[in-house]
Amino acid sequence: MSVRIAVLDDYQHVAREYADWSALPADAEITAFDEHIADESELVRRLEPFEVVAAMRERTPFPRRVLEALPKLKLLVTTGMSNASIDMEAAGRLGITVSGTGNSSSSPAATTELTWGLILALTRAVPAEDRRIREGGWQHTIGMGLSGRTLGLVGLGRLGTQVANLGRAFGMDTIAWSQHLTAETAEAAGVKAVGKRELFATADVISIHVRLSDRTRGLVGAEEIGLMSRDAYLVNTSRGPIVDEAALRDALWRGRIAGAGIDVFEREPLPADDPWRSVPRTVLTPHIGYVTAPTYETFYTETVEDILAHLAGAPVRVLN
Repeated sequence: MSVRIAVLDDYQHVAREYADWSALPADAEITAFDEHIADESELVRRLEPFEVVAAMRERTPFPRRVLEALPKLKLLVTTGMSNASIDMEAAGRLGITVSGTGNSSSSPAATTELTWGLILALTRAVPAEDRRIREGGWQHTIGMGLSGRTLGLVGLGRLGTQVANLGRAFGMDTIAWSQHLTAETAEAAGVKAVGKRELFATADVISIHVRLSDRTRGLVGAEEIGLMSRDAYLVNTSRGPIVDEAALRDALWRGRIAGAGIDVFEREPLPADDPWRSVPRTVLTPHIGYVTAPTYETFYTETVEDILAHLAGAPVRVLN
């Protein structure tokens, strides 16, 4: 009997390009979904025939009620080695193996690159000037300039440290805060540890690099945003729910801060009528921090490996 495999959220129609799916049995049936299925009942209806589902990061949640409604599901593959959108405990009790994949060696650098792309786009008004010149105009904005400015990092893990390293190359002074950051750890990264209020009140550019968890959900709210200077920028390439989106949109509409670069949102993909689509003083990207060719090659190649191992009865990279 052939195995039926669903590949979710293949928005760019590239899943088959970045791995050798021909390594699977000849009678394997592979169905790639290029649209996001947000409605749970519709998701269950569409996935009901499949034994294997390959999910892209946390784009599609799999809570207990969805897993319970998919009795044929035996293997759920997630790209990456963690996924907060999957109820791992429920999957285990239901006999569903959850396997992950590695990241490419360049994956952290990819998000760092996008972070700085957003910072530069904001502080030099690149999208606005591009639009103006295409409309027949000429110089319109005056850039902030980064040398001598203060970069504030919320989180100083692997990504935060990489962002700090590039900040020094631009001549920026860097400060950082997180709930467990020590002065010693910050100093080792060439960064000064400060309090949360001081960071938001003094940094010219604030970039978020903490994981989403119960502790960090809503970590940046109206109070923190209210401390920011009118000339300051906020960049989020981590996870949308870390920031109070309504408070941030309000500050942008009112001109309370200079701008925001946002790659991650509470709802993804953004609905057509989402309020973010009309907010001024923003540079918006569609959660592409990790979307690079090397990362996709690793994701999909190891997805195929996970499926082959499952079919052989020896699952690998098991997360539950």
